[in-house]
Amino acid sequence: MIFGKIDYLNLLPFHMFLKRRLRSSSEKSAWQRHGSVPSGINRAFKSGRIDAAVVSSIKSRSLRCTDMGIIADGEVRSVLLLPGSFEKDRESDTSNALAKVLKLEGRVVIGDKALRLHLQGIDAVDLAAEWKKRENLPFVFARLCSNRRHFRRIKKLTKEFHLKKERVPRYILKRKAAIHGITESELIDYLNLIYYKIGWREKRSLKRFLNLARR
Repeated sequence: MIFGKIDYLNLLPFHMFLKRRLRSSSEKSAWQRHGSVPSGINRAFKSGRIDAAVVSSIKSRSLRCTDMGIIADGEVRSVLLLPGSFEKDRESDTSNALAKVLKLEGRVVIGDKALRLHLQGIDAVDLAAEWKKRENLPFVFARLCSNRRHFRRIKKLTKEFHLKKERVPRYILKRKAAIHGITESELIDYLNLIYYKIGWREKRSLKRFLNLARR
């Protein structure tokens, strides 16, 4: 199985889990090689170059997906809209669509670069917080999906991940924080804003978002 990797900090706990669950060194090597930003992973999955990945919600409508995703119930700090005329972030699909659904003008910025901007105190709208304000629901940014051949295995991995609260070792937190130019405590605070289990509220929110995005 070739698993696509989005190397953003928001998936750090899942990456720690997945490293121990991939079956062989070849699978682990393929996972490291097939890394990209969310929009790139979406294209790789659609073309069949990868078998499974965390796919942007806006692109997951007709896919086989599990109840694992990237979710924030309010502030997320890594999906921002900066003042100005509308400008997409090339790395994103869902966040660009969310800005349009919310009818907000500005430059979309996502991922670790957005987190650094937030920590610098830049004036920006947190899109997940704005969705929560308007809909009173969490926002699902992405879902874990796979092709037909590997879906049973991906469902099993999802169940294991939800049952096991994955702890990120402190030395990894320190190393990742240093790489991305933030402090360990800032990284911990950020990860505490994100969760990964899609329940009924998350499904309701996802359906609402996809319906609005269609209009």
